[in-house]
Amino acid sequence: MTDATLPAAPAETSKDISLIRHALRNRGVFWGGVVLLLIAAFAIVGPFFVADPTALNPINRLKPPGSAGLFGTDMLGRDVYSRVVNGAQISLVVGLSVAVIAVALGLFLGLIAGYIRLMDALIMRLMDGLMSIPAILLAIALISLSGATLATVVVAIVIPEIPRVVRLVRSVVLTVREEPYVEAAISAGTKVPTILMRHVLPNTIAPLIVQATYICGSAMLTESILGFLGAGIPPEIPSWGNIMSEGRTFFQLTPWIIFFPGVCLALTVLAVNVVGDGLRDTLDPRIAKAMR
Repeated sequence: MTDATLPAAPAETSKDISLIRHALRNRGVFWGGVVLLLIAAFAIVGPFFVADPTALNPINRLKPPGSAGLFGTDMLGRDVYSRVVNGAQISLVVGLSVAVIAVALGLFLGLIAGYIRLMDALIMRLMDGLMSIPAILLAIALISLSGATLATVVVAIVIPEIPRVVRLVRSVVLTVREEPYVEAAISAGTKVPTILMRHVLPNTIAPLIVQATYICGSAMLTESILGFLGAGIPPEIPSWGNIMSEGRTFFQLTPWIIFFPGVCLALTVLAVNVVGDGLRDTLDPRIAKAMR
């Protein structure tokens, strides 16, 4: 290692630390991150300290919160608290998986569609076709054909989300490719992959982060809707959607069966969206100035 390369690492580390501190100064990022960390800890650590969510105890059926459990019991005597804790794992896994896969595939297709004109029409017509299909109906169709598993639910939710990412990335690429520094790189004979990675890709990061948070929240809601309709995660695996679905019959007598998973779902989706908006303002100062 030469002396010239020694200062590079500390400078890079200092820049990253400064960016993290700047992001944490945003109230949305801070408080939304706190809520997400609590929910993540609730989902990861909670199952080690609760009873079996599938254990039946008919003697204690429909007990209110506090008498036979922190969140009460359902119509089969199962502990609602343990079921909500395990349901948090499903929602977080589905939300994160869908966001990562949809952003990765959408980024790749969007870069190609926005920069290579010959591929633009083909890719965008395919995306328009996917967007014309209602997401819930597509998910129900895929799940009914291949079975209700976690992987099937993730794939069924990912497919309708990809076109949104592709359209977003394509719009950014169409704007950036006309910039003077991109034209200068083309004139200098820079290869297309290098131009995309060095000059175009960084401009898509800020809008993609915001879009990823919306996708994550939307995926959680879609999974809950599918579970509520009985077309999502199998009933033997507790998720917030099927917990509320099973409790809707007894809602007037035992509202806590629906209330607690519903509150957890609302808080999680709200926290994800608040973090996304805060990160958008942090990564794109022009938006923050416009909002002042």
